Parts: sequence; structure tokens; C-alpha cells
Amino acid sequence: MAVYTPAEAVEETGFSLDTLRYYERIGLLERIGRNAAGQRRFTDDDIGWLGMIRCLRDTGMPIAEMLRFAALTRQGDHTIPERIELLEAHDRAVERQLDDLQTKQGAIKRKIGYYKDVLAMDRAFTC
Repeated sequence: MAVYTPAEAVEETGFSLDTLRYYERIGLLERIGRNAAGQRRFTDDDIGWLGMIRCLRDTGMPIAEMLRFAALTRQGDHTIPERIELLEAHDRAVERQLDDLQTKQGAIKRKIGYYKDVLAMDRAFTC
């Protein structure tokens, strides 16, 4: 199993070192192993978990829900139905966000079209 220094973990995950420390402090990330000198060493499992956290965070899941998901995951497979419920609820929230963004994008596209029409009309009336 590969091990990563904090700098390598930052590079692999895109999280800042401060964010990694914060996630460990609040329990979103399990205690990170350390080498003999006391320096943090991340495993492939840690990097994989951080990838899931990145996905949840980037799709707008609140930290409280991410903490709930982490706690359920640590409790074992018997919590899979609860994890599914949590992820399905988040998926519905993401769908609502996407619908809202598509509506707003439509308004932007209409405004772009309007301004292009204004420009075309201005050019049509110049000598």
C-alpha cells in the first residue's frame, strides 16, 4: 500500500493542508497514521476517502451530513441502508440545484440573444 506525505496528499486530493488538518480534527477524516518522526502519512484508503469527501463537498453537502455519512461508514455494513438514504437525499438536492442552474442558464442565454439582436440592429442602421 502506498503512503503519501502531507504535500503529496494535498497534490492528490486538491485539498489544502489546513483543510486536511481540519477534517482530521473534526472527525471527517480518521486519525492519520504517523511515521517514527511523528509526521503524518496518508494511505491509499485515506486518499480514496478524501475523493469521496471531495465529491460530496463539491456537490454542496453540508459538513454535518458528511460527518453523519462518515460516522455511518465507520459503524460498518449494517448502516448501508442509512447511507443509501443519506446519499439519495443528497442526490435529490443536487438534482434540484441542477434544475435551478439550467433555468438560470436559460435566462442568461436569452439575455445574450437579446444583446446580440440589439447589436445587429445598431449595425443595420449605421451608414
